[in-house]
Amino acid sequence: MAAREARDGRGGRSKGFKVAGLALAGALLLGSAAAGWAYWHLNGNITSVDIDGALGDDRPARPATAPSGSPSASPVPTGALNLLVLGSDSRTGEENSELGGGDSGGARSDTAMVVHLDAGRTAATVVSIPRDTLVDRPSCPLESGGSTREASGAMFNTAYELGGPVCAVKTVESLTGVRMDHYIEIDFSGFAKLVDALGGVTVTTDVDIDDDKSHLHLDAGTHHLDGTEALGLARTRYGLAGGSDLARIELQQNLVKALLEQIAATDLLTDPPRLYQVADAATGSLTTDTGLDSLGELTGLGRSLGGLAADDVRTVTLPVDPAPWDPNRVVAREPDARDLWESLR
Repeated sequence: MAAREARDGRGGRSKGFKVAGLALAGALLLGSAAAGWAYWHLNGNITSVDIDGALGDDRPARPATAPSGSPSASPVPTGALNLLVLGSDSRTGEENSELGGGDSGGARSDTAMVVHLDAGRTAATVVSIPRDTLVDRPSCPLESGGSTREASGAMFNTAYELGGPVCAVKTVESLTGVRMDHYIEIDFSGFAKLVDALGGVTVTTDVDIDDDKSHLHLDAGTHHLDGTEALGLARTRYGLAGGSDLARIELQQNLVKALLEQIAATDLLTDPPRLYQVADAATGSLTTDTGLDSLGELTGLGRSLGGLAADDVRTVTLPVDPAPWDPNRVVAREPDARDLWESLR
């Protein structure tokens, strides 16, 4: 099965990602422009993890870059970049439980995407990794001391459950051979708040969805979803044919594109109250590496995406096959997977 690939249509939708980057930059700049308190509040919302310090040199090397002949006239970064973006399925806390987090403790990476930004930031590839992918999970350092055990044939999303962001990053780097320059995590309830702050999101489904586990019941067609419903759409799988994680990934990719369109349509830059609400929801739900743990650093990332149009964003899913020993799990298909990761180096 070849890697699936989708592109947004032309026209107005081609501006979605560009406007999203500018809106993010504007939202994160709002604090410094409006008041010191707002800046302090938004900056304090962000949680960070020192992944570089935890992993040290035990990871793929950064690609060599050609030296610049003269300093850039613009402070906006333009080099190639790889980010691991996770949606964490927290299963603790009343708020997350009400949103369908389940009864068990701990958390898993319910959604995992490797986002590759090409040099110049004018094209991007988003690779979704199925949570049911079986991988060789490396030993990971623990914040409390010691380390996790290596495991062969472990489910991909157990890395986060056992060792948090550090182990998630190390497992992805072990799987791909690609250095993750940054880490971004959005939590369960935070995603719902972000969608609500944007005024909801409009999506179209080709099939009926009837999933008690994700609390989502939709007829096939076009729907405007609030935050709780959008989260249910991102999580649903048992309401899809065969309970397929691959089908859920397709819904997640479509949802991301719909959110970009919603950001473009909302015109956040001319609505300061809404802009602050979105910025508060976004920063309040984020965990990042220490290289992105301030408004200035996130603003720089957002500004660097200003020239990226949605037509230039390619969404693919890691090529997989059913595991020979377990039809409910998948394994990376070679050499297709290896070729995909090589293209991101």
